[in-house]
Amino acid sequence: MIFSAQGLAKRYGRVEALGGVDLAVDAGELVGLLGPNGAGKSTLVKIAVGLVRPSSGTATVCGAPAGSAAARAALGYLAELFRFPGWYSADELLALHQRLARSAGGERERRDLLELVGLSDARDRRVEAMSKGMQQRLGIAQALIGSPKVLFLDEPTSALDPAGRRTVRRLLEQLKDRGVAVLLNSHLLSEIELVCDRVTILLDGRVVAEGAPSALARPRGVEIETDEGVRLFDTAAREDAPRLVEELVASGRRVYGVRVLTSTLEDVYLEYVGEEAA
Repeated sequence: MIFSAQGLAKRYGRVEALGGVDLAVDAGELVGLLGPNGAGKSTLVKIAVGLVRPSSGTATVCGAPAGSAAARAALGYLAELFRFPGWYSADELLALHQRLARSAGGERERRDLLELVGLSDARDRRVEAMSKGMQQRLGIAQALIGSPKVLFLDEPTSALDPAGRRTVRRLLEQLKDRGVAVLLNSHLLSEIELVCDRVTILLDGRVVAEGAPSALARPRGVEIETDEGVRLFDTAAREDAPRLVEELVASGRRVYGVRVLTSTLEDVYLEYVGEEAA
């Protein structure tokens, strides 16, 4: 297991940020971390990267205790509210982080990472002259320095336009193909649904739901378009669709389309955390 948390708990005085969380991310797996503000997502990630110590429980990265030198060397991290020196060029910024990470990748690594995030043409552009979306992609590039085995990304697509989000999705798919594990913290449920193998939903410091987005979905009936309009069979399931079509055709109806309805990840999320908390 690339990243593992067992019984992870954290208290800040009387406030319980985490109340015994179990979570695992394997090689080549992309796991989405969901939950309302104050659910404990950021605390969990900060423990994983060694910025916060747990009150109890354990967290490991590639088998090494979270926060140890071996664990830090195996991970990449992009915080939500990151800041880069505005006077640095993209290439200079990556060179700085190569020194900090003791990466021997040199110019080739920097060039490859900028190409990977779609910033090859901005290699010499200063950070202060970049859009927020470009800075976000540059942040992902710095998180990839040293070829980490696991990435912890906090809202990596929040400042991106649709084209930029698509670039990041493609990047995450490439990383999965390379065997990199990713823990993605995001409020963009549509993005999580598109790219994540599994999701973990936190509420009040505890896991309230976990699984593949498709496995968490609930059936919502079958919608059939006929020559009399669209009919909804709200109690029907996928396996009922052929029978329903056959019955409609037998009754003289023309059938133009069939759609099996399931709840979206947003529906599932709101079911667990509630409208007010979300």
